[in-house]
Amino acid sequence: MITNSVFRKILMINVLFISVFCASCITQRDLEYIQDDNVNIKSFQNASEEEYHLKVNDDLFIQISSPDNTTIGMFSNTGVQQAYNLGSLQPYGASLISYTIDRDGNITLPVIGKLYVVGNTISQVSDIILESLKNILNQPVVSVKLVNRYISVLGEVRNAGHFVYAHEKITIFDAIGMAGDMTDYGNRRNVVLTRIIDQNTIRVNLDLTKSAIISSNYYYLSPGDILYVKPMRKKFWNMREFPYTVVFSTITTALLIYNTLN
Repeated sequence: MITNSVFRKILMINVLFISVFCASCITQRDLEYIQDDNVNIKSFQNASEEEYHLKVNDDLFIQISSPDNTTIGMFSNTGVQQAYNLGSLQPYGASLISYTIDRDGNITLPVIGKLYVVGNTISQVSDIILESLKNILNQPVVSVKLVNRYISVLGEVRNAGHFVYAHEKITIFDAIGMAGDMTDYGNRRNVVLTRIIDQNTIRVNLDLTKSAIISSNYYYLSPGDILYVKPMRKKFWNMREFPYTVVFSTITTALLIYNTLN
């Protein structure tokens, strides 16, 4: 027969397990991005996107064309450039035919020689090369592309890794999508962005449940950015995998046996 004392102990154990289970449950709001109680259409000011400034070890794909057929051969590898234009080269393959900015901030081109490009944008580098070719080629046309466009996504995502992209710009949601979205335990209110600016590394904590992220200065990512999705504290309990029913049954049975023997 179960005494009042044993009954109270069993009741307390039930309450304890129910409390822990409820505290560890993942709610719908834990899984939502851009939460907003206002369901009407809202407009946001476009997020400011600073143009990327080149750094040491960046890889540049440079294509030079001109009607001057006798001279243009010194600047191009037609087969390779056609392959690149047709999209048959992967980003890492393209880096093999690119120009790497050396530790002094220079790239070295045939005939032209060294050009200092660190700190400039892609369009500025194109203008620098074009100016250098005016006395060499007839009506030169220069196209410059950044080869090493990549970001890293780590933490509570389904497919963490290093991702290369070809678009001129990419949003933070694009990056998370590349990583297969966050897991159920990914903390959407605490995503850490690490970025290098002027040889200094900055760290920013972002809340992806707020609509304001759309107009944030960090909505668009820069090449080399690292995103770390922190786990929620609820993952510590992880009641989906914890055998709480077995533990509860064991404790209850032990109390009953103890009560019977006494």
